[in-house]
Amino acid sequence: MFKLKATILKDLRILRRDKVGMSLMFVMPIMLVIIVTSIQNSTFQLVNKNRLSIVINNNDTGQASKQLITAINKIGLFKVSQVSGDQSEKLMTEVMHQKDAVLGVIIPGNFSVKVAAKSKSVAGKALTSFGLQGDTAKNVGDVDPLTIYYNPILQESIRFSVQGAIRSALQLVESRETLRSLYFSINEKPLPQSLENEMLSNKTAINEIPVSKDGTRSTPNATQHNVPAWTIFAMFFIIMSLGGSVVREKVSGSFIRLKTLPTNYLVGLLSKQITYLVVTMLQAAVIFSIGIWLFPFFGLPALNLPADILAVVIVTIVCGWCAVSYAICVGVFANTQEQANGFGAVSIVILASIGGLMVPSFAMQGFFKSAADISPMHWCLQAYYTLFLEGGKLKDVVNNIIPLFIITLLLQAVTFIALKRKNLI
Repeated sequence: MFKLKATILKDLRILRRDKVGMSLMFVMPIMLVIIVTSIQNSTFQLVNKNRLSIVINNNDTGQASKQLITAINKIGLFKVSQVSGDQSEKLMTEVMHQKDAVLGVIIPGNFSVKVAAKSKSVAGKALTSFGLQGDTAKNVGDVDPLTIYYNPILQESIRFSVQGAIRSALQLVESRETLRSLYFSINEKPLPQSLENEMLSNKTAINEIPVSKDGTRSTPNATQHNVPAWTIFAMFFIIMSLGGSVVREKVSGSFIRLKTLPTNYLVGLLSKQITYLVVTMLQAAVIFSIGIWLFPFFGLPALNLPADILAVVIVTIVCGWCAVSYAICVGVFANTQEQANGFGAVSIVILASIGGLMVPSFAMQGFFKSAADISPMHWCLQAYYTLFLEGGKLKDVVNNIIPLFIITLLLQAVTFIALKRKNLI
């Protein structure tokens, strides 16, 4: 016990002198979690606050185009500004740059006429199918398409959302015109405004309920997603300090000197694991505390801790132990500190990518979706998400802890075999 205590004190002194390693383990993750959460929170609140700027050039003078612009405004996704005059693609691009808009829409000059003619034709066909006399003799063509310009920075998923929103607004305008034509053909008088509003607003409501294991219905926010994810990233980034420490001891001959003393290097490895496991716990405590108390000062949602705090502690310990085991394993195999730092940093980013920290696992396809299972970060993240997002208990994360525990034991076994082969223990 005395040997272990002395070795832990030695590792703590070395760690205290490693200013760069301490900054990488604490300062960088804190900055990362604040910046990434702020950016993603803006994305989550895109509809309510940061609306997409859109320029509409209306070449039509009828009512249908005005109703379309009103409908687009009411969607709540866009910040609409209008320009006049015929706009070519080049001129529209210039206008979008001038107004700092990411979207542009050109409404053709015959839009209202075409919509009215098509609506009258559809109403006539409907009346004929009802056994009534309808005007179906005149066959009208389709309404000229709207032209949408977009900034290439818009992701494909956002463009699909934009198209869906504009299609909904367009469908509303066409439905209103068809409804008016039907009513006028049957009653020979205009459709009352109150009846029109009642018929068009007669929609089935949609309730959104997040699935949770504890029965709560709180909607997860960007903080709940990002704080656990980047806490895991911070834990595994201790490889920059711990991996380098193992390499330095090999290069300096500390391993050889320990073999001449009445002790075993396994005591030194146990000391490093205990020391850096405490560091990972401190990392989690610091980042979680920032999420709880500091985030509201930045206008970000506060982190809500799960009800089962014991489960959070256990998951954090297992995740930290896995991170420590991986760092020691890399340090044992590396021959220089540059190798340990270079391979360690790149491998952590790769494991984070395939593990779901940067791209959600459900969005992956093929090989990468299967490869997520070999990344310890994947199991760490799933365990944290079960607690933070689904309101799970300890029994709900056992299926995530077991694979993580197996990966940790494999890393320990590989490290032990490598030390034996290199005749270091």
